[in-house]
Amino acid sequence: MKSLITVSKAQKVLRASARTKRLAMGLTQAGLATRAGVSLPTLRKFEQKGQISLESFLKLLMVLDRLESVVNALEPPEQVFSSIDDVLTTDRKSSPKRGWRT
Repeated sequence: MKSLITVSKAQKVLRASARTKRLAMGLTQAGLATRAGVSLPTLRKFEQKGQISLESFLKLLMVLDRLESVVNALEPPEQVFSSIDDVLTTDRKSSPKRGWRT
């Protein structure tokens, strides 16, 4: 399934959401940067352009109390079965252990 959201749109949404949460918590940029253990220029670059390393982003999410919800959103949904027939008719392909595309 192809995503309809672009990378730039995702960056815009994530940085706006993080900024809104920071302000709701009453934190300045310097305060959030200090609590998260990231440099102030890194936080400013993220809030302005949406560019940040994964490690720094996760640190910010932890302070903003959003880390768990982001990680949980990436987990595959649990399958719920209502009968044994649902279980038996479900296509259970094993996931590949290696990639095959370049």
